[in-house]
Amino acid sequence: MKNTLALLKQNHETALYLVATILLLLALIKPQIQLKQEVHNYLLVADVTQSMNAEDEKLNNQNVSRLAYTRHLMKKIVETSPCGTYISVGIFASDNVALLITPLEVCTNYDAITDSIEHLEWRMAWKGNSRLSFGVRAAANTFDSLNVPAQMLFFTDGDEAPRVNVTIKQDLSGIQIGKNFVFVGVGGHAKVAVPRYNAANKRVGFWPVSDNNNAGAVGVTYADASLDDPDPSVASAEYDRFLSQLEDDYLTSLAGEIKARYIEGQNTPAFYAFVQQQKPAASFVTAYSIRWLYLMLAAILILLTYVPNILSKRTSITNFVFRVLNRS
Repeated sequence: MKNTLALLKQNHETALYLVATILLLLALIKPQIQLKQEVHNYLLVADVTQSMNAEDEKLNNQNVSRLAYTRHLMKKIVETSPCGTYISVGIFASDNVALLITPLEVCTNYDAITDSIEHLEWRMAWKGNSRLSFGVRAAANTFDSLNVPAQMLFFTDGDEAPRVNVTIKQDLSGIQIGKNFVFVGVGGHAKVAVPRYNAANKRVGFWPVSDNNNAGAVGVTYADASLDDPDPSVASAEYDRFLSQLEDDYLTSLAGEIKARYIEGQNTPAFYAFVQQQKPAASFVTAYSIRWLYLMLAAILILLTYVPNILSKRTSITNFVFRVLNRS
């Protein structure tokens, strides 16, 4: 043992370089280990019905539409999510939910996710009307199609069209997604007119009350461009405009039916903290890179080879100073 220690002391630089070389090789051939970790997986769903075009939200002191505000909130959620978080994006219209992108890791796919969010608009809707209670049932089916647990954030103003009544009200007692479901309310608390656009996305006026008696602020099937020849009808006077607001009482009630939660979407640190504080959706076994650890240890060992020389020089300097002081 003494001989081994003596040998190592005499050849410490060689030993350090040897171990550093081994660590560098490990960094090249085995940079990962398998770890079980808690994973956040968010499904962001945007209501793209036309009531979401109402301009009663503010960004940078400018009035913006509810849908534009939703896009901003979604992108900020992506921005504030740590690496390892998964994001998928969907839209709601009529009585259904459509998935646009399946779960993607937020850091690796940041540009793809934010670009998908940036292009969300009302013309993505495939049909008129806005039946949220039916949409909740469709959301449950969407959960099943993901094949992985997720936390759904459903951004909507809660403006049902046609209005809910006893004959069309859905029984949601059997829905089991409540613990993974959050309604995010978007819109102002005062009633405002809803802009109406043609198929070319040109604003032509405001939705009239007459067109909303049956269908609400999303109207008829506006995906058919032939309906815009001429342009769709608009309110002839201010009193004829269809008015919409954030239906937070209805969303709170709807959330209660499925044991979900409701929160008003706000561009504040508190809102984004609420999102990030949601329980992880699942536990996954993932490959975790430890290349950085091997490289760091190798660098430390290489630096240690210089320690004896530094100590030797320090001792020599100290002895020189003592000699000078003694002579004086």
